[in-house]
Amino acid sequence: MKLSDFDFDLPDALIATRPLSPRPAARLLHVEGGVRTDHHVSDLPTVLRPGDRLVLNNTRVIPARLFGERLRATVDGSGRARIEITLMNPTPQGHWRVMARPLRKLAPGDRLDFDGLGASVIRREDESAVIAFDLGGAAFDAALERAGRMPLPPYIESRRPADDRDRLDYQTVFARHSGAVAAPTASLHFDTELLAALMAMGVEFTEVTLHVGAGTFLPVKVEDVTTHKMHAEWGEVTPQAVAEITATRVRGGRVIAVGTTALRLLESAARSGTLQPWRGETDIFIYPGFTFHAVDGLMTNFHLPKSTLLMLVSALMGQATMQAAYAHAIAKRYRFFSYGDASLLIP
Repeated sequence: MKLSDFDFDLPDALIATRPLSPRPAARLLHVEGGVRTDHHVSDLPTVLRPGDRLVLNNTRVIPARLFGERLRATVDGSGRARIEITLMNPTPQGHWRVMARPLRKLAPGDRLDFDGLGASVIRREDESAVIAFDLGGAAFDAALERAGRMPLPPYIESRRPADDRDRLDYQTVFARHSGAVAAPTASLHFDTELLAALMAMGVEFTEVTLHVGAGTFLPVKVEDVTTHKMHAEWGEVTPQAVAEITATRVRGGRVIAVGTTALRLLESAARSGTLQPWRGETDIFIYPGFTFHAVDGLMTNFHLPKSTLLMLVSALMGQATMQAAYAHAIAKRYRFFSYGDASLLIP
């Protein structure tokens, strides 16, 4: 498979920079058995079946983008430089791996200041740096809430900066466990009223946790997609989650992941062929030819050209089906990417 197999032309006007309000007002393209129908997310109670189980990612996005200064002692006083970082993931040593701009201006030993939140550079790597913050625990969390901005995707940040509104818009209503630096965006379409309506008509819910990393925004740089190396993300599927999903399967209900993050985590926990409790880091890469063991469907937004997420939905539905679905979405002026509209994909 070539990277070019997953390319398509998208009009700039279809890239959403703000979500709709209320959240379920977003449109929903339902693709099942090769048949496409146009809905809104608010129609889910009429589209889903009693006994279906939606699997939600309850991760909470942290304000992971920081703007500050590099402070380096120099004779000529040239040691100050503006620095922007995005937290990626904590290391086992308690440090943070970060994406930095400009990365070339960081060196081991440099001091960094982000509006009073201090840090030291431990090392610089090929595409990232490792830094140690002066604060830890609750003190670090409080300082980050004060100094950080929500880490909007690059295609939104290039059009407008993150603001206070994004602290609500870029967070799911069921976010519980802090650690993500990108939102599970399909879940942004749910509000408490829609969740209650689905529960009333017999849809059940299971929560899992996958802390989405900033690596989700990194482009695929190899033409042979099978040689691409995925970033690792931490997740957990609890015994309770396994029991709930297994019970749904036994009853003949469908297990539908809400978001590619929930799907990747479930399939990581089911590599043996049977879903098992699971905890740790996953770098699972799902592309056409993948055998699914855990899910019967997926609710997800529309993804970037040449992205691993477009490869994932093509693995679930087939490349021809997804090419036709995306052509339909573009022709019907669906809104794309993180703040855009959604699709419900049932192979």
